[in-house]
Amino acid sequence: MDIMLILQIIVLLGAIFLGVRLGGIGIGYAGGAGVLILGLCLGMKPGNIPWDVILIIASVISAISAMQLAGGLDYLVQIAERILRSNPKYINYLAPVVTYVLTIFAGTGHTAFSMIPVIVEVAKEQNIRPCVPLSIAVVASQIAITASPVSAAVIYMAGVLEDFGWSYPALLGIWLSTTFIACMLTAFVMTLISKMDLSKDPVYQERLAKGLIKASVGAAHTELKPFAKRSVLIFLVGVIFVVLYASAISPAVGLIENVVVGRDAAIMSLMLIVGMLITMTCDIEIGKIADSSVFKSGMVAIVCVLGVAWLGDTFVSGHSNEIKELAAGTVSETPALLAVVFFLASMLLYSQAATAKAITPAIVAALGISAANPGDSYMLVASFAAVSALFVLPTYPTLLGAVQMDYTGTTRIGKFVFNHAFFLPGLIAIVFAVALGFLACSLVG
Repeated sequence: MDIMLILQIIVLLGAIFLGVRLGGIGIGYAGGAGVLILGLCLGMKPGNIPWDVILIIASVISAISAMQLAGGLDYLVQIAERILRSNPKYINYLAPVVTYVLTIFAGTGHTAFSMIPVIVEVAKEQNIRPCVPLSIAVVASQIAITASPVSAAVIYMAGVLEDFGWSYPALLGIWLSTTFIACMLTAFVMTLISKMDLSKDPVYQERLAKGLIKASVGAAHTELKPFAKRSVLIFLVGVIFVVLYASAISPAVGLIENVVVGRDAAIMSLMLIVGMLITMTCDIEIGKIADSSVFKSGMVAIVCVLGVAWLGDTFVSGHSNEIKELAAGTVSETPALLAVVFFLASMLLYSQAATAKAITPAIVAALGISAANPGDSYMLVASFAAVSALFVLPTYPTLLGAVQMDYTGTTRIGKFVFNHAFFLPGLIAIVFAVALGFLACSLVG
């Protein structure tokens, strides 16, 4: 390892560390600074900016923001709260189901924010430490990104894999089934091994003694806006159209052979149409869309992806030959190592789509995967869920939100950074999802 490579790694990790310390949009800022230093000082050509990922996120977020302004998210939260309160004893299973489904539907894990206070309340009422269902639910909201038909990560990976003979419906079927089962198995394991009794938690008892614990507020009764249900229906129809069109143009399905509008263009235009229809039919003030919390969080996500994905691609592209040699020699012998590569990359790149975009081309080239030789492409299908290791560093927004909103104090970050409530369930979920992915691929193959 020469001095130049060492300096490049220092800049890469240093920019990521600085971004993590800054938090939020600061990750994107630091990524941009890292690209500049690698280029001007260390002679690395700036990598490709992931415009397709950024534009898909922007279009989906714009549609969800319109739905939020119309009251659609409030309606979904009410439904989810009724589900949680109908069987409160099973909150360890129902909480991740709710956040998983919301993420599948919306294509962003930030929808979990709305459910965190409800999960805390229901768990507290059942004398269950909120950190148990919260940790599983947050992890489920992250891993569901790799199965959502409107997420940038799925759209990108499906586009790559379809060239190797995989059909879009088959990919969705594998990723939906394996990630959901993995989340449920994780809920089962965590229920068995976790300390569930809230009354015995020392931090909770300390806060209780100081009078810092709030009384349970019961179910929320937010009055819905007149067209809340209509906005959800419009968005749902849009998602269905995305799935149907993406399936129809899939080469393995072949319903539409002469494809004029590609998948990326289709999802972006459909989501923009959804936003337009909600605006026109649900009586919202279009000027307020940019002020919605979803739109603001979406813009933060876009800047983060821009900076950190650009930084990651710059480094990976600059060392593509070394990465190809390493991948060809190790991943081909031990396919599960690809999941480890995805895992480690995503904990640094902080984005499922950015990780897939940065690592997948190098793996494809290294293993010689092509339309004529698609044999090893199953590794990418099976390992895809491993790009969801955003929980490793305790700085992701939904993770921090869970820590801050759990007023009982059971959801906390330890002194050693990695010993937090989300690490173990996240690791277990990804191991289950990848293992099930390899099993599913063997059955399909």
